[in-house]
Amino acid sequence: MKIYTKTGDEGKTSLIGGTRVPKHHIRIDAYGTVDELNSWIGLVRDFCSDSEYQDLFLEIQDRLFTMGSLLAADPGKSKMKLPELTEADVLLLEQKIDQMNEVLPELRFFVLPGGHQLVSYCHIARCVCRRAERAITLLSETEQVEGLIIRYMNRLSDFLFVYARKVSMDLKTTETPWKPRA
Repeated sequence: MKIYTKTGDEGKTSLIGGTRVPKHHIRIDAYGTVDELNSWIGLVRDFCSDSEYQDLFLEIQDRLFTMGSLLAADPGKSKMKLPELTEADVLLLEQKIDQMNEVLPELRFFVLPGGHQLVSYCHIARCVCRRAERAITLLSETEQVEGLIIRYMNRLSDFLFVYARKVSMDLKTTETPWKPRA
């Protein structure tokens, strides 16, 4: 099977269900940004040395593929059975956030990203996650989007922030507070 189809050579692509849209369509932007996030999560996983979190990042990547497929489908035309996102997926992120927060020092300031490559990659992934969330919420203003997708993305960005703090603590790097100029 060839990887190229030439069907997108004029700037259009097909959604699941057959609808053709411009490649700059907000739906394409939404699932494309989720795909970009998935790649950043893969990099975070590659740098992570904790097997529990490596497994969790694999699960997160699976959920991102699920969301990508849901976003790539034309809600009015797709008849394909797609994987589902569940409330348990959101709850898992919340549980992990709560577990990490139990051992982290109280946050009393904004934190500048950095201190270690893994911490920085987490912050980049968090920013891409927020961009994906913005694209998805924009899409939801005009087209059908499952609310659980928005909730998951919101929680995932929180998870990535807290995980960056945990990694910083585990590696004994300094969290640099942002101190605005007076």
